[in-house]
Amino acid sequence: MFKKLTAIFMSTVLTATLLAGCGSTPNPGSSGSGGASAATAFKVGMVTDSGSIDDKSFNQGTWEGVQKAGKDLGLETKYLKPTGTTEADYLKEIGNLHDAGYKFIVTPGFKFSTAIYQAQDKYQDSKFVIIDASPADKNGKESIKPNTVAIFFAEHESGFLAGVATALQLKEGDVGFIGGMEIPPVQRYNWGFQQGIKYANANFGTKITIKPENVVYQGTFTEIAAGQQLAAHMYDSGVKAIFAAAGSVGLGTINEAKARAKAGKEAWVIGVDVDQYNEGIYDGTKSIILTSAMKKIDTAAYDMVKAEKDGKFEGGKAITFDSKNNGIGIPDKNPNLSSDVTTKVAEVLKKIQAGEIKVSGERGDLIK
Repeated sequence: MFKKLTAIFMSTVLTATLLAGCGSTPNPGSSGSGGASAATAFKVGMVTDSGSIDDKSFNQGTWEGVQKAGKDLGLETKYLKPTGTTEADYLKEIGNLHDAGYKFIVTPGFKFSTAIYQAQDKYQDSKFVIIDASPADKNGKESIKPNTVAIFFAEHESGFLAGVATALQLKEGDVGFIGGMEIPPVQRYNWGFQQGIKYANANFGTKITIKPENVVYQGTFTEIAAGQQLAAHMYDSGVKAIFAAAGSVGLGTINEAKARAKAGKEAWVIGVDVDQYNEGIYDGTKSIILTSAMKKIDTAAYDMVKAEKDGKFEGGKAITFDSKNNGIGIPDKNPNLSSDVTTKVAEVLKKIQAGEIKVSGERGDLIK
């Protein structure tokens, strides 16, 4: 009897040892410390909007913030790309992340509005961050639950600074604007940009114009070829620079500007959301990106993850990143802007932060 019990005991130990030696294979779309369970208990996931993870814009900026948080805080991170852009597509990937243990989920873009509206109730053990929108039902009724934070940006302030920089650097001539879908964040970029140009003309003696026919919303964020065609038409009409707040449509604008620059023609682009300088490089060292109207998406994503890690997640709130909390701006360095322009733009930023300049976030050209 003793020998039989001993054999059963040894068999149990051997089985446990073999099971302990087995591990899961890391997912290629994931990153993290891979350490003890305490380090991976808090896992951060992201679902991408339309476009790729390296879109040089919204998806990339959000993911870079999530990745940095994962690296700095020792967290496991992962993103999933839906097969489509419907509410059902987004909910499917949110569910996949949740089921895999990713209980902190970041979603970039207004298209996630109805999906997060449902997910925040369905997955009450998870936390959600939605960027550039609030959770809302199909009728547009908004509701931010205690497990969700909605992030917004003062795009009009960022566009204003880009407009001032553009006017100061070019001094005179026509500029244009190409937007993607005509939604509030894109509209605010446009309105702020035009106010910035008007401010520079009035206060710094520049002579920049933006004609009504050179303000166009293409209607999507995906049509690269359409962006290139619109840009070609504007450049042919004498426009020197185009502010492109249009996702992949903006990449088409950049492609057209690079082709013209290679041919020795003047064609500038003002980038959007992130610093797009590298996207505009041609001939090895030059770039057609004059400056970029940035909203610090990576910072917002990082801050929300860190807040949860520190027990300071402000669920149920909408948080705006603006000039006062350094959530918007233009790149600190760009060789296409002179040091004098950079200095003057920095002074304008301080005036916005102090309330001396008030930029309107609505249609119009209100400058005080």
